[in-house]
Amino acid sequence: MAPMSLPLSSLLNHWHSLQRANMFCFALQGLRHRALRSPLWKRNFGAGSYGVGQLLSHQPTGRKYAASVCSSSSDGQDMTERLWSVYNETKKQTKDLIPVISANSVNPDTIFANNEMSLRDIEIYGFDYDYTLAFYSSHLHTLIFNIARDILITNHRYPEGLRKYEYIPNFAVRGLHYDVQKALLMKIDAFHYIQLGTVYRGLHPVSDEEVIAMYEGSHVPLEIMSDFYGKSSHGHTMKQFMDIFSLPEMTLLSCVNDFFMRHNIDYEPVHLYKDVKEAIRDVHVKGIMYRAVEADIGKYICYGEQSHAVLKKLSEQGKKMFLITNSPFDFVDRGMNYIVGKDWRDLFDVVIVQADKPSFFNDRRKPFRRVTDRGALLWDRIHRLEKGQIYKQGNLYEFLRLTGWRGSKVLYFGDHIYSDLADLTLKHGWRTGAIIPELRKEIKIMNTEQYVHMMTWLQALTGLIEQMQVHRDPASQAVVGEWIKEREAMRPQTKDIFNAQFGSLFRTYHNPTYFSRRLSRFADIYMASISCLLDYDFQHTFFPRRTPLQHESPFWPEHSPAGLDVSSQLHRTKEREEDRVQK
Repeated sequence: MAPMSLPLSSLLNHWHSLQRANMFCFALQGLRHRALRSPLWKRNFGAGSYGVGQLLSHQPTGRKYAASVCSSSSDGQDMTERLWSVYNETKKQTKDLIPVISANSVNPDTIFANNEMSLRDIEIYGFDYDYTLAFYSSHLHTLIFNIARDILITNHRYPEGLRKYEYIPNFAVRGLHYDVQKALLMKIDAFHYIQLGTVYRGLHPVSDEEVIAMYEGSHVPLEIMSDFYGKSSHGHTMKQFMDIFSLPEMTLLSCVNDFFMRHNIDYEPVHLYKDVKEAIRDVHVKGIMYRAVEADIGKYICYGEQSHAVLKKLSEQGKKMFLITNSPFDFVDRGMNYIVGKDWRDLFDVVIVQADKPSFFNDRRKPFRRVTDRGALLWDRIHRLEKGQIYKQGNLYEFLRLTGWRGSKVLYFGDHIYSDLADLTLKHGWRTGAIIPELRKEIKIMNTEQYVHMMTWLQALTGLIEQMQVHRDPASQAVVGEWIKEREAMRPQTKDIFNAQFGSLFRTYHNPTYFSRRLSRFADIYMASISCLLDYDFQHTFFPRRTPLQHESPFWPEHSPAGLDVSSQLHRTKEREEDRVQK
């Protein structure tokens, strides 16, 4: 069950636990919320009404207290002992938080909101097919890699020795950038900074020093970044891989680069990029992948029963549904027969195949064309989009004219943030839902005690460094320097726990990734799979979490009158429920 679909009594029973979990959230913001109540802290770093929450939430005040401590002690050894005492006390209290946080783990089946949206307003539901209704096993990426590798050897005359390379399932993550000129694969954050330690040439990391020398720092200028849809521009400079299908492509690029470097072969990186891109395209365009999947569909498609349950639930609620996919009809028909059954078309009011997204959302020139059950194309003009029929190509403007399905009453789900969602939310006002299959795995990692302990202490340590760096005496600087070294040693661990090469899909250490920035901009809601809808009714409103901006106080839940009112109101509600049960 999704968290907010629990009965009220269960929520009330866990109220105190949730309050304590909130305290952790504020602790992660530089120790700005949880007061360190030990006599040692009060004696050394403040007295009276000033607790650590106030000390750490206002920088000037924090500096005054730190300065007063520094000036009151001329003994370097004494100051060192005080700083380490605070360090040990903070570490102890951080450890005490672990059980509370672990008891309030995140449900992987939750739907997360970037923008407030109510399902009661949604009348029409639209879907992409691949990685939205149909989820694929890891065998598919191996298949794409092997076919594209063999195309390079057979059609592009690449060395036969490439056949020794096999697909590496956990090498790349989605959202990476590839520098076409330099043949480098890397992760970039929301501010266009390269995450050092995540730059690879072939299958091997590039040192931070070399990266900084090549880019004159770690910032990537806007003019050489990929275009709006993640494609390379300006002389093939940068390409962003946003599609789940691109994981084999990134791995193949890395393997071919690795082969050429190992054998000291002089090659042009731009040619390599274009050839791999063409080979991957041929896997799809020439139908090689489609035929292989159709021949052994049980090997490649999974999660079918859950997608069927979602479609059935929507149909029973009287919702209109449509399908817009770039895949061909035979492939979709075979997959939907496997997932839903032979009557799958009865669930959809409109089915559009080979839509050529994202051009479908922008190009007004392509008309719809009807497709027969045997795949033949008809020549008649389309005056309306009929249920039970299959249409090819077309464009969104004609779709809107024929259906009248406009604005925020339409919710469309897709896995590709650019091709599926960007134009719909920016130009047409539809609501959008991103399907992020990687989310489930990352949440499960974040729920582990190892990750919780690591991140809690890392954030607490960062808060200590931030506040105690004002001590300029040599003894204090030496202590803070040790803390900085510990922090720098810990940060790669927070990356490696997700993926040894590139880390989390959503984070570059503390910053959001470039992928996360696009996700938050183009998707109203996001989730691990379409099956997450099963945990919500159709009156549910999704609210984005109000996280404090850097200049805002994080104290609201406990320190404002509103927060206290909510707490007391819930306690009164609990008492009323208990009285009713006793009666």
